[in-house]
Amino acid sequence: MNLFYTPDITPDFYLLNETESKHCVKVLRLRNEDVIFLIDGKGGFYKAQIIDDNPKKCLVKIIETKKEYNKRDFYVHIAIAPTKNIDRFEWFLEKATEIGIDEITPIVCQYSERKIIKPERLNKVITSAMKQSLKAYHPILNDITKFDDFIKKDFQGNKFIAHCYNDNLMSLKNVAKSKKDAIILIGPEGDFSIDEVKKAVDNDYTEISLSNSRLRTETAGVVACHTVNLLNDE
Repeated sequence: MNLFYTPDITPDFYLLNETESKHCVKVLRLRNEDVIFLIDGKGGFYKAQIIDDNPKKCLVKIIETKKEYNKRDFYVHIAIAPTKNIDRFEWFLEKATEIGIDEITPIVCQYSERKIIKPERLNKVITSAMKQSLKAYHPILNDITKFDDFIKKDFQGNKFIAHCYNDNLMSLKNVAKSKKDAIILIGPEGDFSIDEVKKAVDNDYTEISLSNSRLRTETAGVVACHTVNLLNDE
């Protein structure tokens, strides 16, 4: 399936931008009357036919529209400290998008080694993963936020913080509920500080474990995302 991201799509006809036009005509070698598929990142899934195979301005006609394509009845938001090695954080974004995630907030914690990110680059990683996994919803990537500010934000759903200070914590799979929105906090390479854990608990977050093993930050993020999705698949 040839899938293109078109967040500004219009009814009936759509002009692919130069990058997507080149990929469509030059790389995939598609021509007039060939069928392609478009996603707008907001749940719209479109079947279209090429009517002008211009490699810079490829024009397509929309022939079928599906709204709320594969919409889920739960919401997953992961707030995670970006890793010192940005490649690992990009790996998390890619895999979480493929599995299914709605919102990501990079957070700065007491032991964070990375406090700056490049949203434009990271959103490209998310977009690519969304297209590869045939998702119609583009996960939201929020601005990087201080931990203390983030935990004070309102959230209507289950709130969890994963950490490694206690070996007797309940596992996420045993406390998360299906069909219930969830937000999970994942700390940096040095984990959250004890003070941060206390602040989160004071703001109604439940302490949880993700594994019997000590996981890297990016792995913990993927495990949390997969666990919530698996609970809802069941």
